[in-house]
Formats: sequence, C-alpha cells, structure tokens
Amino acid sequence: MAFHWFGGVFRTLRFDNLTSAVKKILRGHQREETTRFIAFRSHWGFQAEFCTPGEGHEKGGVEGEGGQFRRNHLVPVPRVHNLEELNRLLESGADQEQARLITGRSQTIGALMLAEREHLPSLAAEGFDLAALHFPQVNQSGCVKVLTNFYSTPLPVGTTVEARSTRPMWRYGHGGHCVAQHERCYERHQQVLELDHYLNVLQKKPGAMADRRLWKQCRAQGRWPASYDRLLGESQRTGRPSDWHAGDDRSPVVEPHLWRCPRASGGRRGAS
Repeated sequence: MAFHWFGGVFRTLRFDNLTSAVKKILRGHQREETTRFIAFRSHWGFQAEFCTPGEGHEKGGVEGEGGQFRRNHLVPVPRVHNLEELNRLLESGADQEQARLITGRSQTIGALMLAEREHLPSLAAEGFDLAALHFPQVNQSGCVKVLTNFYSTPLPVGTTVEARSTRPMWRYGHGGHCVAQHERCYERHQQVLELDHYLNVLQKKPGAMADRRLWKQCRAQGRWPASYDRLLGESQRTGRPSDWHAGDDRSPVVEPHLWRCPRASGGRRGAS
C-alpha cells in the first residue's frame, strides 16, 4: 500500500472525484463521501480534498510527473500476465525514480523523501480492509450477481452469499467458509462459470449440458477433461444418469460441496 511505501501518512490528500470516494458533488469543493471512504480516511487519519471537475490545471504537477513516469517506464506498453506482475513493474519504476534529480533541486527524489518522512504522521497499528463487500443471492442458474456480472457457486438457490473483492479475485463465503472464488471479470453482463460447481448436473442430467454456456465456455478454455466426454457419452447411450462415482478410474466426478479456498490464488480461472 502507498502509505507503507512512503513510510507514513500525509496530512492532506487531494483526489479526483472517483466514485469509490464521492457519492455526490456538492457546491464548491464540498462532497458527499461514501461511507467506505469516510471509514478509510478516518482509519488512516488524513484530510481529503477534491478537485474541481474538468479543471486539470489544479493538479498540473501530478499530471506532469505521471507523464514523465509513463514515458520512462511504460513505453513501449509492457505486457504482463496479471495485476500482481504489473504492480511489481510499477514498484520497480518507483524505486528507480528515487535516484532522479529534479531540475532546480539539489537532492535526489529519494533523499528528499527520506527527509520528509520524518515529518509524516506514523502509520496506524493495523491495516484497513479495502475489500468491497456485497451480499447477493444464488439464482436459478446457481450464480450470484455482483455488479454487472454473474459468477457460479456450489450453493442452493436462494442462499445469501458474502462476496468479497480482493483484486483480482472475487471470493464467496457462506457459513464462515470460502465456498468459491473466481478471477474478477472486468467486462459487463458476462457469466463466469466454474465446472466443479455443476458436476452434479453433468452426472444426473447429462442431456442438459449439451447446449449450456458452461459446456461451451469450458471447452473453449480447455477445461473440459476427456473423462467428462466419456461420462456424457455413456449416459446418453444408456438414457439414464451415470452411476460413476468418486474414485472410479474412468472419471473424477464428485458431488459439489463446501471447501476452503486455497490461500494463494493460482492461474487464471473463469472468464476474462
């Protein structure tokens, strides 16, 4: 987090009118702030000021330094696999900037930052949870709607789920357990589906899978094992649900259940 990188908290911070902080723009510089942002600045103990919409000259120094950083560290446009890699790239660029000498100054950026750090208020003893929280209900398709997208879960229809955003992931909790997690989708009106959440449908109603979006999505992403094709073919030939079970050498099918999500996220899962 920026406060830890600087080693302290600035007494006053100036913001654009970002929707996560500003609920409504009032007269002059007055703003109706979101409850979450009020809690955030109260925790860290700083005052917030907001720029006038459309008046870029109010923060010209920031715009200029941002352009300088982009030209020196982000040209050509870097290719990264995820947000963690991008953040490491940005942090490396910020470290390199500390050796730069700004025109008209006698000390480097790093030296001036160390001198200023002595005058910053100290950090709070505990951090602040920045995760966004939502409490959607599981719909008839076994999904919950968070913002504009739908994400699958292994829970019954009508169950209320705690959806927590820990970028770049959404984690879904129920009964004190994490029951599902998906990589966050930044598109709109998409369905992000996990095959494990629908194995009971494949096992009991294989004919319902042929035209489902899940089936097409998993095949396109290479997440449809050949063993599921064998299960589907056998069930369709016999005209009844397959009696395969967990532990059968021919199929890894198991019933969906609650499980604790792993502490570390792996590769990309779900739709992008």
